[in-house]
Amino acid sequence: MTHFRTALAAAALLFFFGAEASAAGDSTKVAGTPWYKKIKISGYAQVRYNDLFATNQAFVNAQGDKSLGGVGDLSFRRIRVKLQGYIHPRVFFYIQPDLASKGSHTVQLKDAYMDVYLDEGRTSRMRMGQSKVPFGYENMQSSQKRLALDRNDPLNSALKNERDLMVTFYWTPKRVQEVHRFLKKNQLKFSGDYGMFGLGIYNGQTANVPEANDNKHIVTRFSYPLQFRNKQVLELGIQAYKGTYVTTKISDGVTVGERTSEGLVPSKLAAKDFGFDEYRVGFSIMYYPQPFGLQAEYNFGKGPEYDPASNTVSVQKLNGGYVQAMYKADIGKCIVFPFVKYQYYDGGKKHELDAMSVAAEEIELGVEWQVFKAFELTAEYVYADRRFEDSVKRANRQAGSMVRLQAQLNF
Repeated sequence: MTHFRTALAAAALLFFFGAEASAAGDSTKVAGTPWYKKIKISGYAQVRYNDLFATNQAFVNAQGDKSLGGVGDLSFRRIRVKLQGYIHPRVFFYIQPDLASKGSHTVQLKDAYMDVYLDEGRTSRMRMGQSKVPFGYENMQSSQKRLALDRNDPLNSALKNERDLMVTFYWTPKRVQEVHRFLKKNQLKFSGDYGMFGLGIYNGQTANVPEANDNKHIVTRFSYPLQFRNKQVLELGIQAYKGTYVTTKISDGVTVGERTSEGLVPSKLAAKDFGFDEYRVGFSIMYYPQPFGLQAEYNFGKGPEYDPASNTVSVQKLNGGYVQAMYKADIGKCIVFPFVKYQYYDGGKKHELDAMSVAAEEIELGVEWQVFKAFELTAEYVYADRRFEDSVKRANRQAGSMVRLQAQLNF
C-alpha cells in the first residue's frame, strides 16, 4: 500500500509538471531580458572563535558547531555562495554550496532546487530538489539572519542541516507576500517565504544522504503573519511531520526494537536496516522586533532514542522548546540587536551515534552589531548543562560557559 501511494503521488506530480512545462514553452527570456542576465550571485562568510573564557573543554554540541570543545576553536563556520534567478517568468532556480562545511574546508551542497509557479501571480508553486524541510521557524531562518550563533536543539534535532531531497507545494496569497516584503525591507529577521501553507514529501534521511527505505516522510506547515495598523507583525505557525527513519549509526552490541507493554521486542532485522516510526508536532510564535521582539517555539513527539540502562534503541517520547527576546536599535547607519535566549530539550538525537539520548538546558546572552550592510559582528555569552549518552559515552554530563565571537561578511 505504501508503494502504491508513493507511485500515485509521483505520477500525479510528473503529470502536473509536464503540463506546466508545456504551457510555459521554451522561452529563454524573463520579462524581455535574457535569463542569464537575471541570475544573481550573493552569499556570506562567517569566522568564529569559541574558546574565550571557556570553563569546560569537554563541553560539545554534537549537532551544532563542531569547533566547540577546544578543538579548532577558531574556524570558518560557513562560506556560502548563492546562485539564483528566474530562467522563465514561472521557473525559479536556487543553488547554494557551502565551502566550509562541518567547520573545515569541506565543500558540501546545501540547496539545489527549482520552483515552478502554477499561476501568473506567483501565489502557488511546486518546489523540487534539495531544500529546507518546512518544520520550525528558526530552522527556516537563514544563518545569515539568525541572532543566536547556533540553532535550537529542540526543533533542529528533527532535521540535521534542516534539509532533504523533497517535493513540496507552497501557497502564499498576495496579502501575505506584501507582509513578507515589508519584513525583508525593514531587516526584521524574516525567515523567508516558505508559504502560508506548505505540504510535501521528503526522503527522511537528511540532505546529501541516500534514502534508506521505501517510505517517504510527510510534512505540513501553516504560518500566518498578522500585521496590525501600527505595522507590527505577529506570525503564528503550526507544523508536523511523520515517517520512518532508519538509524544508520548503531554500535555493535546495541539492540534495536519496538517497545510494547511487555517490554522491548528486539528486531529481527540488522540494526542498520531497522526503521523507527517517528512524528513531531511543533508550534511557533514570532513577534517581529519593532523595536522589541519575541520568538518562541515548542515541539513534542516520538522518535528513536538510546536507553543506557538496557543498551537499546527504541522509539520514545521527546519534547522541548525555546524562547528568545530581542530588541532592534537603529543607531545612525548601524543596527544593533541585543538578545537573550533560553532553550531545553529532552529526547533522542536520531542523527548521532546510537540515537544519542540528550537532556539539555542552555541560556545565551548576546548582541549582534550590523556595522554596515556588508559586515556584522556578534558576541554572546553561553551557559549550558547537557547530558548526552550513547553506547560509548555513559553518564556523560557536561556543564560550562564561554564567550563566543563571530564576524560575518555579506556580499
